[in-house]
Amino acid sequence: MIIDGKAIAESIYTELAPKFASLGKKVRLGILVVGANPVIESFVSIKTRAAKGLGVEMVRINVSEHSDAGKVLQAIERLVQTTDAVIVQLPLPQGINTNEMLSAVPNEKDVDALNPAISESQRIVHAPVALAVVEILKRSNIEIAGARTVVVGAGRLVGAPSAWLLKKLGANVSMFTLEEGSIEDLKDADIVISGAGNPGFIKPEHLKEGVALIDAGTSELNKKITGDADSACAEKASVFTPVPGGVGPVAVAMIFRNLFDLVEKRG
Repeated sequence: MIIDGKAIAESIYTELAPKFASLGKKVRLGILVVGANPVIESFVSIKTRAAKGLGVEMVRINVSEHSDAGKVLQAIERLVQTTDAVIVQLPLPQGINTNEMLSAVPNEKDVDALNPAISESQRIVHAPVALAVVEILKRSNIEIAGARTVVVGAGRLVGAPSAWLLKKLGANVSMFTLEEGSIEDLKDADIVISGAGNPGFIKPEHLKEGVALIDAGTSELNKKITGDADSACAEKASVFTPVPGGVGPVAVAMIFRNLFDLVEKRG
C-alpha cells in the first residue's frame, strides 16, 4: 500500500474545518521566518494555504538572516503575545542558537512541540511528524502495540519524538543512528520509521517482507526532494510512504490539529 498523504491530509482538514468554525473566534497562527530560502518558502506556503482553507489567520514575521539573536527573540515574543500558537520555521541560520529560540515558545502555544525545556510527558501536544506517523499506521491497520519498531535517526523533528510516542503506544522501539545500532536491525522490524535525511540509503535487502516503512526523511538530490528509502522498497513493504507526498502533508495537517487542541484547551 503506497500512502497518499495528500488524501489523508484532506480528510483531516474536512474533520477540522467545522471544529475551528465552532470556536466562534478567529484563530491566529504566528510564524517566524528568518532569511530567504526557497525550500523554507515552499514549506511556509503549504502551511499558509492550509490555514486559509481552515479560516485560520496566518501572522508572519520575516527577519533578516543577518539579524542578531536579540532581534529574532524579540520577534518570537511578539508572536507569542499576539497569536494563539507559534511556529519558528527551521532551520535557523548559523550563529542563532536554535534551542534558545525554541525555548521562547511556551508550552500552551508550542504547536510544533519543539521547546527543548519541556519533556515529552509534559507537552500539551506532540510533534506533528510523530503524530503523522501514528495516524498513517492506524489508518493502514498496522498494530503498534508490541510491534518490533526501528526508528532511524534521533533528530528533534522526526526520530526522537516518533520513538517516544511509539513507545508510549506500546511498540518495542530501538534506535538506529550513527552512534547506536546497525542497519541490520531493520531486517527484523515490523515497523521502520526513518528521518535520517540520507537519500536512498535504505534498500530492499535491509527489510523483511511486509514491513510498514514510514519514510519521513527529506533531503535534496539532483535538485529533487527525496527520502531515505530507495523507491524499490515499496515492493517489499506492506505500507510505504513516498517522498514527497507521504508523511509531509499529514504532518502539516497535524500542525492544525495541534492548533485546535491548544486553543480548545485554553478555552
